[in-house]
Amino acid sequence: MNKLAYENIDEAIYTNQLQNGLTVFLLPKTEMSKTYGVFSTNYGSIDQTFVPINGSEEITVPEGVAHFLEHKMFEKEDRDVFEDFSKQGASPNAYTSFTKTAYLFAATNYIEKNVETLLNFVQDPYFSEESVEKEKGIIAQEIEMYNDQPDWQSFTGTLRSMFHNHPVKVDIAGTVDSINSITKDDLYTCYNTFYHPENMTLFIAGNFDAESMMDLIQSNQDSKDFAKLDAIKREFPEEPKDVAMKENKIVMPVSIAKCTIGIKESSGELSKQDFLERDLLQSMIIDFYFSKSGAFYQKLYEENLIDSSFSFETNLEKNFGYTFIGGNTDNPNQFVERVKELLKSTNDATFTKEEVDRMKKKKVGQLLRAMNSLEFIANKYIHYHTIGIDLFELIPSIQSLTADQFNSFVQDWIQDDRIAVCKIVNE
Repeated sequence: MNKLAYENIDEAIYTNQLQNGLTVFLLPKTEMSKTYGVFSTNYGSIDQTFVPINGSEEITVPEGVAHFLEHKMFEKEDRDVFEDFSKQGASPNAYTSFTKTAYLFAATNYIEKNVETLLNFVQDPYFSEESVEKEKGIIAQEIEMYNDQPDWQSFTGTLRSMFHNHPVKVDIAGTVDSINSITKDDLYTCYNTFYHPENMTLFIAGNFDAESMMDLIQSNQDSKDFAKLDAIKREFPEEPKDVAMKENKIVMPVSIAKCTIGIKESSGELSKQDFLERDLLQSMIIDFYFSKSGAFYQKLYEENLIDSSFSFETNLEKNFGYTFIGGNTDNPNQFVERVKELLKSTNDATFTKEEVDRMKKKKVGQLLRAMNSLEFIANKYIHYHTIGIDLFELIPSIQSLTADQFNSFVQDWIQDDRIAVCKIVNE
């Protein structure tokens, strides 16, 4: 077990890669009453085309398998795992994203028992034809529910307008048709390929002793057998840099129009260094312009083009990235025209050293505040770890950025062919 000390933020993480390949991170914080654990696999909804473990030929599975698998993992032949956690005073959950599937719990008691429950249920799949067929109806209802939500339709509609071929444009849950084609064999194929310990990370943060916790995890994993895993071969289609469509209009029964501007930030594989720089710069620059203290936000507000629903988000993964800007508006056409105009004005922007320093200080402050959350630390640490980046080294990376890097980024940031629009209208 290795100890990683971070004196600048007064934190220490204990880490170990076990013989079966599982990477374990422990963050003891004895001042906390709660402990949070997350067991995550580097497998999400975009991983549809791959070579299965012990296979030689590439296959493509139906859309939505990763999410379907997440649902089925809690159901065993003789019980529901939610009840196991409940009896041990824990609150369990799970989520599937474009790139990850994670199983988690939070608890104040029986921590070691809950960690064992987490490891054991995720590493003991049970799928039957009957339970798979039953789950199809449940997930179909979930999909239909989200299809009726304007916010979700705006999100997915913007992604569809941005990406030509990349599976990020497909709803994480799939479609009703795609999930109806999923079989028990599909689930086992994906599970056996992507749920190998070598493709997974365990992060435990909270009130526990690191040495005894690592011993428990080591013992638990030593009692199980796993076949050797070769490097997983995933395949993604070629994705152009430009957007698939300039505008996507969706008609829904909404009382006020909803409009989102999407910026296609990345469409190909990024190196670790390129990822880190782009990830930091795009998040700070979008915040600089569109947070409530930002100049662009103020202009849109003063022109009555936005209300309290206005928001922005930016996301970067290893082989895709996007930024969304939008909300409800009485004038969607004017909103689009004005936001595009403001975005294009950044091509001529030059940040001063003072502005850059303010952005960096704000980003560091946001990061330090977020690190009060065990959930944030665990999930973000895993996110960056899969890229090869240490979350606790982000602050020095932020502080080392120069005005030249900000200006070089922003002057090449906005291009017409990488901007897409999604409108939700009632007409």
